[in-house]
Amino acid sequence: MSKKLDPHCEAILQEYRDHKDEFEKYAVAFKQQLSEVFSSSGLLVAALECRVKTESSLAGKLELKGSKYSSLSDITDIIGLRVITFYIDDVDKVASAVERLYDIDWENSVDKRKAHEIDSFGYLSLHYICRRKDFPYRFEIQMRTLLQHAWANMNHDTGYKSGVEIPTYYLRNMNRLAGMLELADEQFSRIRSELTEYRRRIHSLVKSGNLDEVPLDGDAFRSYLEMNPFSDLNRKIASVNQAEIQEVSLMGFLKILKAIGMKTLGDVERFKKDYADAAYQLACYQIGLTDLDIVSSSIGPQNLCAVFILINGGGRAGLKRMFDALNGESSANEMMADFLVEQAADLPFMNKKK
Repeated sequence: MSKKLDPHCEAILQEYRDHKDEFEKYAVAFKQQLSEVFSSSGLLVAALECRVKTESSLAGKLELKGSKYSSLSDITDIIGLRVITFYIDDVDKVASAVERLYDIDWENSVDKRKAHEIDSFGYLSLHYICRRKDFPYRFEIQMRTLLQHAWANMNHDTGYKSGVEIPTYYLRNMNRLAGMLELADEQFSRIRSELTEYRRRIHSLVKSGNLDEVPLDGDAFRSYLEMNPFSDLNRKIASVNQAEIQEVSLMGFLKILKAIGMKTLGDVERFKKDYADAAYQLACYQIGLTDLDIVSSSIGPQNLCAVFILINGGGRAGLKRMFDALNGESSANEMMADFLVEQAADLPFMNKKK
């Protein structure tokens, strides 16, 4: 049972009670403000939490060291927020956003990341004590990574709540685990940085036209599509009926192109050049006698893949696999494949093949 507080501490506690609703309101407002800033800057965080110190927690703090506080405004964590990031370097990005939003009490803020004791991993948070002009009390914002947060919670549960001194053997194992988690934290950030640099390099190669140097993968194909590589063929096909072109995502063709042997964007460029006439012949047969006035932007790459499969002996089975990959497996895909084989049978590119 807690001791009875002296009159000074009781007055501070009463001030807290008088403003409790206001603290709750501001805690939610600060959280919302941070969320909006992160969203507008494209900064993705794992979690954003807020809380108001409970009366029992404040009473316990006052019981231990109430004499150091002249009033409630001397206590810096009545409102607390915690921002949990996925990556180490995002902690500094969050800190930068916080610095732009609030006045920072640098004297009372702590960067625990600089304290590299052997067992410090879960406590490497960055703690800012903040002020806002329309609010007379300071508040705390803690920033740390998801792995640091997980470790801090696990270590708290195993190390402090039991009330039993932990044997050295277990402490050693826990510290080894902390080291592994710290290494994982660093490696995740390093991998992200390397992938970002890889994407920049690929994007630069695509823009420069050095396509034979660019492996066919998701990032490369996405950059390639930004150049609208199938637009000339699509416009030519659309002109048959003076149709409009409806733009759709073409990323689904990546797996088709890889399945038929494309390894680089240079391969895709040569494939496009070699099979464009046949793809156009097929489209003329498909839509030439119709009144179709809207075509999908997928018609060009789909016909390119279809004629490649037919010319290279893939037949109905190859076409069905293509439609399965694009649309999901369905019995309708077999019917579409049969229909396409019949359409193409008498076209010049198939006769030339024979």
